[in-house]
Amino acid sequence: MNLDGFHTRTSVSFEANLTHDHLLLNGEPTTGSVLERVSKHLNLIREQSGSREFARVKSDNNFPTGTGIASSASAFASLTIAACQALSLNSDERTLSRLARRGSGSASRSVPGGFVEWIAGTDDEDSYAYSIAPVDHWDLTDCVAIVSRDHKITGSQAGHLLADSSPYQSQRVETAPDRLDICRKAIRDRDFEALADVVELDSNLMHAVIMTSSPRLLYWKPTTIAVMQAVPVWRKAGLPVCYTIDAGPNVHLICPADYAMQVKGELERIEGIESVITANVGGPAHCTS
Repeated sequence: MNLDGFHTRTSVSFEANLTHDHLLLNGEPTTGSVLERVSKHLNLIREQSGSREFARVKSDNNFPTGTGIASSASAFASLTIAACQALSLNSDERTLSRLARRGSGSASRSVPGGFVEWIAGTDDEDSYAYSIAPVDHWDLTDCVAIVSRDHKITGSQAGHLLADSSPYQSQRVETAPDRLDICRKAIRDRDFEALADVVELDSNLMHAVIMTSSPRLLYWKPTTIAVMQAVPVWRKAGLPVCYTIDAGPNVHLICPADYAMQVKGELERIEGIESVITANVGGPAHCTS
């Protein structure tokens, strides 16, 4: 589910006088591993266009970065769209999704709009994301409980590399297609009860792997757990809401849009939550000029 309230805005200009790529991230000049990752991705796009010019990249998020709210997914989708436009590469959505995936796997899902599925595929050509339902298919809201704005010590990319060291990862991967089938059907049928069950199960399985990898990681904070404990109670009392947690401490609460203010109010009563950010279903990544 892509979000309309969380934005990454990126501009890319390729300039003949530059001797290396430059990155301004949220107003701050950025070097080191972050710039290296951006340059590596730009190299893929330069290779396709035949350009040898370095780029000046400016990127800004309107949401916390590196805290488990998919900032890298949004960033590399945005970078891909902007760089392709700057080099006049008229790529279709599938190609853009494939390219974005090379920067961050989940970035492939941030290219199409609405409710999106990422096809695992067998190679680079057939691993991309596409919309399984448009923006207006189901009026859902994501209420994000901000537990911490601190940049996580171990990023998602590094954490993913540890997954195979968990004794539970193989079973999680083996059963993933079944959960995907349930989730896809729940979205198409607008079946919130089925969606809630599979979303929470999948989130818990991912964190079980994270917590049993070697070395073991724990992204949750005490407030994260408090929210996880509260949500099933609210749902049992009649409030349609479910949680999912990326590789970080912050919690996404999905609910029908009509219940968003009630969910936000319940969250604001939990000690330790800094703020609650809400967003509805969003459209595809796109250029504004």
